[in-house]
Amino acid sequence: MTAAEPAPQEERSRRWGPRGTAGATFAGLLEFESVSKSFGRTAAVADVSLKLKPGEIACLLGPSGCGKTTLLRIAAGIERPDAGRLLFDGQEMAGPSRFVPPERRNIGLMFQDFALFPHLSIIENVAFGLKNLPASEARTIARHALERVGLVHYAQSYPHHLSGGEQQRVALARALVPRPQIMLMDEPFSGLDQRLRESVRAETLTLLRETRASCLLVTHDPVEAMGLADRIFLMRQGHLIQSGTPEQLYRQPVDAAAARFFSDANEMKGHVAGRVVDTPLGAFPVPNQHKGAEALVLIRPQGIKRSEAATGTEGLVTETRFQGDDVKCSILFKGIEEPLTALIDSRSAPPRGQAAWFRIDPEHVFVFETVASPLM
Repeated sequence: MTAAEPAPQEERSRRWGPRGTAGATFAGLLEFESVSKSFGRTAAVADVSLKLKPGEIACLLGPSGCGKTTLLRIAAGIERPDAGRLLFDGQEMAGPSRFVPPERRNIGLMFQDFALFPHLSIIENVAFGLKNLPASEARTIARHALERVGLVHYAQSYPHHLSGGEQQRVALARALVPRPQIMLMDEPFSGLDQRLRESVRAETLTLLRETRASCLLVTHDPVEAMGLADRIFLMRQGHLIQSGTPEQLYRQPVDAAAARFFSDANEMKGHVAGRVVDTPLGAFPVPNQHKGAEALVLIRPQGIKRSEAATGTEGLVTETRFQGDDVKCSILFKGIEEPLTALIDSRSAPPRGQAAWFRIDPEHVFVFETVASPLM
């Protein structure tokens, strides 16, 4: 075995168990009805209504402090709402007239730090939520769950013996063994490095699909949300700003802040004439509800493409950064003070210092009111 080759134990720990072997559950319906929660004078959640459908995987997405974790804690029963109701399958779990404690809600909860018990072995950690079963049966179920996440060989080890990715898999197995109707996950992948995060995220998604549990996952990463979710709930300053499929939120952002949250964007203002806004890069249609003589235009870097002929708009490439399939170019256009950023196919990207012609892909152009847009 060479130094570059992983040890058998290390290589084995990377593998998850056979797909399709996780126990399925009856997915639950989770509803927030006009839920509000404040801490002192700070409104963490303000009049939020949303619905997690049975078997759906949804993401609460937004920056730190926007209220997404508070909503998750209300669903788990860790926090009580100040107003509004929380319902599971139509039954009130929290509201003006009732509060059901966490242990009586059929939910699985997975925290950002995994929250494994350091004094318990791995199999004891996984079996912890099965106290209503005989010990031998609980261990059998826990062992099966460890086989599914590929860590049965660590059954008698302790959490400190495992890497971060392995601890995440143990925490996932522990949360799923009671077969919860609803799975709540709070930033479950944030502690992993980028390469490991992608593989663990993909396997976790497969496992969640197998169990068929409804899942509400908190994240601040739009790429993660788009890769995992059937539906995204976009939060800002305690409010639900927009909900829909990942494609809907990416292609039809409700405002400039939402557009910026999902992608970098070049920004410029233009004069509105009729139903279009004029810019140095061309005229773009304005929404029917637009008011005012000016409009804010956002163009994503991937929306600036090189023209094969002398058509479109000429620009001077002032800087280039090779990124593999694409080259990140800074382009100076006449009538625009600052260079714009473009992602050009590396096979056709012009070199630094060269002028070239560019066209704009309208699918990556968004026009909004020029009123101050809140930051995400």
